[in-house]
Amino acid sequence: MDIILYSIPLFFLLLFAEVGLQAWTGRRLHRLNDSVSDLSLGVLSQLSGIVTKFLAVGIFAWVETNWALQRWIPAVPGWPEGNFVTASEASPLGILVSVPQLLSWSAVFLLVDLAYYWSHRLSHRINLLWAGHVVHHSSEEYNLAVALRQSSLHGLFTWVFYLPLALVGIPWEMYVACYALNLVYQFWIHTRAVGKLSRPAEWILNTPSHHRVHHGVNPKYLDRNHAGVFILWDRMFGTFQPEEDEPVYGITHPLRSWNPLWANVHVFWEVGRKVVGAESWRDRWMYLFGPPGWAPPAEGGREVPPEVTRDAFEAWDTRIPGMLAAYGLVQFITAVGATLFLLAGADALPVIQLAGGAFYVTVALAGIGGVFEAARWAAPLEAARLMVLAGACLVLWIQGGLGGVVTLSGIAFCLVSVTWLATQRRHLVESELAPIM
Repeated sequence: MDIILYSIPLFFLLLFAEVGLQAWTGRRLHRLNDSVSDLSLGVLSQLSGIVTKFLAVGIFAWVETNWALQRWIPAVPGWPEGNFVTASEASPLGILVSVPQLLSWSAVFLLVDLAYYWSHRLSHRINLLWAGHVVHHSSEEYNLAVALRQSSLHGLFTWVFYLPLALVGIPWEMYVACYALNLVYQFWIHTRAVGKLSRPAEWILNTPSHHRVHHGVNPKYLDRNHAGVFILWDRMFGTFQPEEDEPVYGITHPLRSWNPLWANVHVFWEVGRKVVGAESWRDRWMYLFGPPGWAPPAEGGREVPPEVTRDAFEAWDTRIPGMLAAYGLVQFITAVGATLFLLAGADALPVIQLAGGAFYVTVALAGIGGVFEAARWAAPLEAARLMVLAGACLVLWIQGGLGGVVTLSGIAFCLVSVTWLATQRRHLVESELAPIM
């Protein structure tokens, strides 16, 4: 998964380029509160991924080691591993390409993409899986920040779709590398700044046009274009839909919150509430494993999504003063910095420190979401968080864990932030809702 971690600078470079394009052309591609929410969910996903990815890769490796087809039928050949390109002075180009390795890696990449297609498709068809995946769709914008808007819980369910690859003996290292490359590819297709590509590209590959359809809530676009890299899977399995007009983005029941914790659990909460209140075990089963929007006939049956149009659509938004928004942005940037530090040191940091740091970042992002909602509860949460951080800096300095300059800088940042928040506290009363066209 280091491929994804090393790709983070590229992600932010492209994201800044998209923001720059907005400033240059005047075309609205981002909103600060929505993009901060997107990135907050991406941060939480990366932190939770320390555990979920370890679990998924560990299970895959165990199955591949103990239950692979080659273990039971020795005549079945293994998958050629290793680099398919090596340096060679004997070659006119200075490199040699190993055909068996190249074919092996290509086949694994295709199989990973096929497994992703079915994992993704069923995450739109099974309510329990949708409860995790809904996070990625709950933004009402469509830009590169949305690509990083990922669930912290979805990975607990989707690893099972890749086990067939372990059963046919694909080495876990190849699986991990191809899976990461698959996700990296999908980053750039989350944009409205790119129109349709050439006909061959649009026929074979998943493109921004195809993926815009996937994020649309228009009835004709719902549950379409599930591909990761190759749109051919949708064409083969009957889920392809071309982009005919610009979609309306989001989910049929809007989230209406910038809180990343609520974004991760709101559908799980709703599913749990319905399961508890169900009148039969069949209804409970359907609430968990039936399609999203399912309801028993006595309650009207499965919900029919309404028609929506871009012209009539009003995106949910909250308006807060510029100084309060600036406070939220500064706190978010520091939370991202803390996250990068945790991710870079995940292998070396003691578990208790890693867990404590992740918990602190989670609380910070929840508070920042509350600030952008102008929520009353954000002020005491933020004040308590900053005071705890100042106290932690002081304790670490006393114990010799921090230098004097770092300690003073940390305490000063907390005091300035608390003072800044205090000057804006009168605005933290409740969200002021306003349509954004």
